[in-house]
Amino acid sequence: MATDKIRELQDLRQTVSQGGGEKRIKRQHEAGKLTARERLALLFDENSFVEIDAFVKHRCTELGMKDVEAPGEGVVTGYGTVDGKLVYAFAQDFTVIGGSLGEMHAKKICKVMDMALKMGAPLVGINDSGGARIQEGVDALSGYGNIFYRNTIASGVIPQISVVMGPCAGGAVYSPALTDFVFMVDKTSQMFITGPQVIKAVTGEDVTFEELGGAMTHNQISGVAHFINDNEEECINEIKRLLSFLPSNNMEGVPVFECDDDLNRIEDMLNEIVPDNPNKAYDMKEVIRAIADNGDFMEVQPYYAMNIITGFVRLNGKSIGIIANQPKVLAGCLDINASDKGGRFIRTCDAFNIPVLTLVDVPGFLPGTNQEHGGIIRHGAKMLYAYSEATVPKVTLIVRKSYGGAYLAMCSRDMGADQVFAWPTAEIAVMGPDGAANIIFKKEIESADDPVAVRNEKIQEYKDKFANPYVAAERGYVDDVIEPALTRQRLISAFDMLESKRETRPMKKHGNLPV
Repeated sequence: MATDKIRELQDLRQTVSQGGGEKRIKRQHEAGKLTARERLALLFDENSFVEIDAFVKHRCTELGMKDVEAPGEGVVTGYGTVDGKLVYAFAQDFTVIGGSLGEMHAKKICKVMDMALKMGAPLVGINDSGGARIQEGVDALSGYGNIFYRNTIASGVIPQISVVMGPCAGGAVYSPALTDFVFMVDKTSQMFITGPQVIKAVTGEDVTFEELGGAMTHNQISGVAHFINDNEEECINEIKRLLSFLPSNNMEGVPVFECDDDLNRIEDMLNEIVPDNPNKAYDMKEVIRAIADNGDFMEVQPYYAMNIITGFVRLNGKSIGIIANQPKVLAGCLDINASDKGGRFIRTCDAFNIPVLTLVDVPGFLPGTNQEHGGIIRHGAKMLYAYSEATVPKVTLIVRKSYGGAYLAMCSRDMGADQVFAWPTAEIAVMGPDGAANIIFKKEIESADDPVAVRNEKIQEYKDKFANPYVAAERGYVDDVIEPALTRQRLISAFDMLESKRETRPMKKHGNLPV
């Protein structure tokens, strides 16, 4: 008797593990996609994944659903270890009713989200779904609501990573949007609120799925996604890499790895990287790689608002979040999108106790009616808000230009920087020498016999006064002017010193972020 029961269990488990069956699995593979279980097998350490709720079934009897079998209810949920660290996950199964979300499908996801929050472990959600299960009506919508609510409650408590590995349409897109990081796979992932057919019917626009909501669209244009990968295997490897930089929850410090890179490594190339001509560009990513352990830099949102760089490095084996101006793009100016990208990244680091390093070469906020009318004031304020709110260790390095309001927005001493360093090439002022001379010495230039000569003379006078870091250092706004080649050792020393930092903010329900 017992043997029969065990055989029944094994048969049931086998049925569930087959998902939508061989035909649908084959179709999934032909579309360049792995199945839900294959994805989870790649993500988790070998044999560590433990499935929960495998035998859950839907309760829908409407519109022909009474006789529809949906093994696993179209989603696989459970937990396991990733590089030895406890992680929870759900993976929607497109081979079962197109991965559509119904009442019980959502309950499975909510259960694993609740477990992740209670245990203080990261949550990875793999989305591959046709959206709400129409036959279940308001029960499906309620399911989404429950997921969104949990995404919000868990925000800033545990890292939440969304992975889009197929369609993600309608209300479904808001769960990834509420999480910390969004991964997409090129050519097989799409996210959109309304599909091409609806857009065509309503606005008359012709647009393909890829143009509307493909991986590159959201990585480059909308900024909804943070990472794009060529295939699913590469994507899952990058998720593991990201998890290695993050703590399991907001009560833990950052992961610490053994550092086999010399802490006192001298980088002579940094002494030469800033051009003599202040209007000439260079690549700030070279600076980042030169100071990082083993040159390892995991960039976040590399294709969006490329005038600002965000990402993770390790210094002496410890995770550090980097925000840096990129002189190669828009001269490193801050604009609407860069402010959003930077502000959001700073808050992510602060939520998870990741110290922040800011590398500055910023001529100011981008001028123009588009920016002003688009709300650059409101968006730029996000950077000021995020830096002021952050209590993690904050170190700022002024590499070259640091002008006007952008000097503050890139974490000056007054915005709460714990240590501010500057290279000898640093220029800290209200504005650039040319503009400043035109305003300060306007009358003298206009009344001179040779206005051009006088203007050049006044520009040079302003440069001599402000095109160096020493005035700011005299007033204590800069802690030290350092030789570029020694940057790595000085930064490691600063972050080691700041490790015991304790800083609190006044008790409040929450601040009012300028969104």
